[in-house]
Amino acid sequence: MSSGRCSGGPDRSALLAWYALHARKLPWRDTTDPYRIWISEIMLQQTQVKTVLPRYLAWFDTFPTIETLASATTDDVLKAWEGLGYYRRARFIHRAAQLIVADYAGRFPQSFDGMMQLPGIGRSTAGAISSFCFGTATPVLDGNVKRVLKRCFAQPDATDKALWLLAQQAIETSGDPATWNQAMMELGATACSARSPDCVVCPVHECCASAFQVDATSELRKQTAVLNLFWQVELFTCPERGIWLSRRPETGIWAGLWTPPITELNTQPVQEPAHVHLLTHRRLHLYPVESTLEPAGDGQWVRSIEGYALPTGIHRLLDKVVLT
Repeated sequence: MSSGRCSGGPDRSALLAWYALHARKLPWRDTTDPYRIWISEIMLQQTQVKTVLPRYLAWFDTFPTIETLASATTDDVLKAWEGLGYYRRARFIHRAAQLIVADYAGRFPQSFDGMMQLPGIGRSTAGAISSFCFGTATPVLDGNVKRVLKRCFAQPDATDKALWLLAQQAIETSGDPATWNQAMMELGATACSARSPDCVVCPVHECCASAFQVDATSELRKQTAVLNLFWQVELFTCPERGIWLSRRPETGIWAGLWTPPITELNTQPVQEPAHVHLLTHRRLHLYPVESTLEPAGDGQWVRSIEGYALPTGIHRLLDKVVLT
């Protein structure tokens, strides 16, 4: 049923008309403030919109300006990021804010090259900020846009270099770069989603070489396999002193966050884990062990975890375990 009549990619007028009617109301679409756009773009990397929404709104209550973000402690920034995962992003944001204050007097850089110099901002993120805030013809190439382009041109194995070229060609003829980028991302997030593409409602199916022929199962099989890890979590607790926490190493899983002491096990225990926490490429099987001994090594007693940034997996584990 696919016609593939349009060799130049998604039909501009059809896509923009569809977006005008069907775009979701999202708070970062109602602003051209580079600070707010920047935070939304970083939060949305590999994180679902429904997870981001409450955290995005709360972020600006805690850090209303780039200056307040720059002057915050690392722990405060990680705590504000709690639950979003990929905490390296929060560290990049914090460092970038400090550089913006030092090098740009607290004003987000307006040039594309200036944005690219900031930690955690790559070509796609800079393209989004630049187009949304300053109207430049700089494309976005996130996972959603890649999928739309690969399907539209029937190039499932296209390299990023080839996709960047296609994205640049498309946005230069769009007439409205900011809306074009938003529409391409919206299309990939909804009608052209990874798991359930709906070619019937897709506004550009007449120009899509893969329309009504998408094999989503085959696409998903190409994803990286998930590695199982088995972690023993030692729970040292005391009615008077609280719970013993230590900071994770600066690199690796849950880098820089606070957790009870964790030991990676070489073999899978016989008993079922108390909690299984799924990351992008890791499945963490957590086995709590309560101890009445005095903890050793680096760490501290914490009467309340309220002010500490703990991974979601540890929060879930503590919710399930009845501490004695």
